[in-house]
Amino acid sequence: MPNVLPNHSSTNKNPLSGRLLSLDALRGFDMFWIVSGEGIFHGIASAIMKQHGLVQNAETEQIQVNDTLNGIEKIFVGISNQLVHTVWNGFTFYDLIFPLFIFIAGVSMHYSFSNQLQKAGINQAAARKNIYRSLIKRTLILILLGMVVNRALEWNGYANTRFASVLGRIALSCFFAALIYLNNSLRRQIYWLCGLLLGYWAMMSWIPVPGYGAGVLTPEGSLASYIDRLLLPGRLYRVVTDPEGLLSTIPAIGTAMLGMFTGGFLRSEKWTAQNKALRLLVAGILLILTALLWNLAFPINKKLWTSSFVCYTGGWSLLLLSLFYFIIDVCGYQKWCMPFVWMGTNSILIYMAVHGLVNFEYSSRFLFGGLIKMAPAPYSQALVWTGVALIQFTVLYFLYRKKWFLKL
Repeated sequence: MPNVLPNHSSTNKNPLSGRLLSLDALRGFDMFWIVSGEGIFHGIASAIMKQHGLVQNAETEQIQVNDTLNGIEKIFVGISNQLVHTVWNGFTFYDLIFPLFIFIAGVSMHYSFSNQLQKAGINQAAARKNIYRSLIKRTLILILLGMVVNRALEWNGYANTRFASVLGRIALSCFFAALIYLNNSLRRQIYWLCGLLLGYWAMMSWIPVPGYGAGVLTPEGSLASYIDRLLLPGRLYRVVTDPEGLLSTIPAIGTAMLGMFTGGFLRSEKWTAQNKALRLLVAGILLILTALLWNLAFPINKKLWTSSFVCYTGGWSLLLLSLFYFIIDVCGYQKWCMPFVWMGTNSILIYMAVHGLVNFEYSSRFLFGGLIKMAPAPYSQALVWTGVALIQFTVLYFLYRKKWFLKL
C-alpha cells in the first residue's frame, strides 16, 4: 500500500524523507509475528509443554497452563497461546495482525492521497486520474500476488484453486475505502462507515439462508458463508466458508476507513503531538467499549469480520499506534524500533518471501545448525526460528540501507 508519509518529528532519523517512523515501526511489529515471531514463541512454549507434561487443546491449539510452571514459563506459554486464531467467536492477539495491517494501510493512503492532491494545486483532475490509475494497478497486482501465495501457479484445476486471499482482501478493502475518501466529504465518509458496519450487521442478522434461516452465525449457516459458497470461485479455505470471502469484505472496508480517519487526524495541525497521542488513546478505548457492547448482539468474530470485530480491532490499533507514536515520534526514542522499521518498509516483500519464495527455516538450519545442535533438544525449534528472524532482519537491513523497497 502507499508508503509515502510526511515527517512529523524533528527527531525523525528515517533516511526516507517524509515518513512517519512510528507507522513504519508499527507495520514491522505487526509483520514480525507472522514471519518469525510466532515460530520463536511457539517453539519455546512447546519445549515448556514437553518438560512439564502439559496438554495442548486439540481444538484451540492452546497449551493448558497449570501451577507447575514458574512465572517466566507462564508468560511464554501465555504469549504462545495468543499467537493462534480463535476457533470462531472471541479474540486473541493473532486475530489483530491482519486488521491492524489494513488499518495502517488506511493511514498511509490518507497521507499519500492528501500529499498528491496538495501538490497538484489547481490540477486536481489530473492528480485524481493518476491516483485512480495507481489504485486500479495496485489492486490488481495484490489480487494476483495473493493468488500466487495461495499456490495458484501450481494449477491443480479451477475447482482446487483458492481465489480469495489475504492480499486480495487488503487490495479490495483499501480500494473501496479510497474511492469513498476521494469522492466524499468527511461527514459523508462517516456516514459511509456507519452504513457499511450497520448494513453488514443487518444483512447478517435478517437475511435468511436456505436451510438455516436468518441470523445463524455459524460457519455453515451464516449469510457470508452462504454467499461464498454460492458466488466465490474455486475452493474455500474452510470448505464451507472463507475468512477472506466476498460479503465479509464489506466491513473490512470500514477497517481501512478507520485508518484513513486516523491519517487525517495525524495530519491536522490543530493539536500538539502529545495531545494527538492522548486523543488516539481515548478514541481507542471508546471503540473497544463500543465493540464490547455490540458483541452482545453481534459477536466479535474474525472469520466473519463482524462489525464488532472492526470496532474492537480498530480500538486496539489506535491504542498501539498511540503508544508507538508517543514513544517514537513524540519522545524521540527511536533506535530500539529500527529492526521493525526495516521490516515495515518492505512488508509486502517479506510477506511474499515467507509465503513461498524463500525457505527461511532451511536457511536457518544451514547457517546455524551447529549452534542449534548444542542447545537442549526441546528448544531446537525455537532456536531455528530465532535464526530465521536474524536472517530476515539482516536482509531487510541491507535493503533498507540500499533504499530498495517493493512498492505497489
